[in-house]
Amino acid sequence: LGPGEGRAAVLLQPFVHQVGGHTSMLTYDEHTVCKPLVSQELSFYESLPLAMRQFTPQYKGIVSVHLKKDSLGNLTLIASPGLGQPDSAGADPAVTLWHKCKWAASASSEHGLVKWSHTQVTKTFKDSCPGKMLLRTDLQYHTDSLLEDANGNQPERKSYNPWGLHCHRQHLNRMSSKHNENKLHQFLLLENVVSKYSYPCILDLKMGTRQHGDDASEEKKARHIKKCEQSTSASLGVRICGMQVYQADTGHFLCKDKYFGRKLSPEGFRQTLRQFLCTGNQLRTELLEPIILRLKALLSVIRKQSSYRFYSSSLLIIYDGQEHKESADHHRPFPKTHGTSPSRVDVRMIDFAHTTFKGSKSNPNPTPYDGPDHGYIFGLENLIKILQSLSEGK
Repeated sequence: LGPGEGRAAVLLQPFVHQVGGHTSMLTYDEHTVCKPLVSQELSFYESLPLAMRQFTPQYKGIVSVHLKKDSLGNLTLIASPGLGQPDSAGADPAVTLWHKCKWAASASSEHGLVKWSHTQVTKTFKDSCPGKMLLRTDLQYHTDSLLEDANGNQPERKSYNPWGLHCHRQHLNRMSSKHNENKLHQFLLLENVVSKYSYPCILDLKMGTRQHGDDASEEKKARHIKKCEQSTSASLGVRICGMQVYQADTGHFLCKDKYFGRKLSPEGFRQTLRQFLCTGNQLRTELLEPIILRLKALLSVIRKQSSYRFYSSSLLIIYDGQEHKESADHHRPFPKTHGTSPSRVDVRMIDFAHTTFKGSKSNPNPTPYDGPDHGYIFGLENLIKILQSLSEGK
């Protein structure tokens, strides 16, 4: 990007707290993430009902992104605020700083897969995670290793939540196979809903009894129906899509992915919800009531949204793995500036690429649905019931 173009360019980093989904989420700045623009999702954010705003990330505008390749073949994604985007509302150039460390991915020649250099990955994760915190996982990828040192070893295999990296690598592969340095991709800028938490514990729930959008091919439709039938989506209207829980006793995050979530029985789903509230040495029962209250508030909003169908969207439940009574600790990575106690829990709907509603500009289904999304409501009601039974100690 030439110096004459005014606004600072932003080097996009993989978002380290992505626990689910298949779209690569990238960090734009401390309070903002971005993802490839899908017109149906943009249409949703642009006409978002007021009542739903407290339950969705704040929409911050659109940014143009291009792929940059250096002489060594390293790929980076660069966002250019304001470039070809006259009305990027909220994309404030003052906050668009270059990230401290360069994120590199060398496309390895032998099978065209993107590999990260070992030191850069660990440096990026150390820079973007507070303290000496490491993310641990019990996921095993079916793909080749994400990290290798010169000898092909994987010493850092268990030190981060790999799901976001997995998505990012696939995304870079897709972009670089259609590689064109001058091609501008449009990305949505959204609020980073976990930025106020030091150790964000995140549960990603796929909501509803149906996952395929109206635009799905017959083959995709059949695939999604089968996934729902074979998982708790059919029986409960909700299934686990990803999770990370800070384990205070070990200082690691425990991570679970969508493949784990798909195999759960209703009882296994319940046990995993319990595990989500267990930070190593104790069950955070005090969080149950605020989570239930927020889910009930969301339920009453969803019941009033006629014609909306939130196919394939997710619900995030978030809390801080570090309890606030410890926050006077001198080894706290950085003081939180947002008041002494940020809201202890948060519940947010995300991923609206297949959401349809009456009046949506990009709705592939011209005949709008009537009434509220009963599949979503069924899932919310079951989720509330299970959490209530946990709070009663059953």
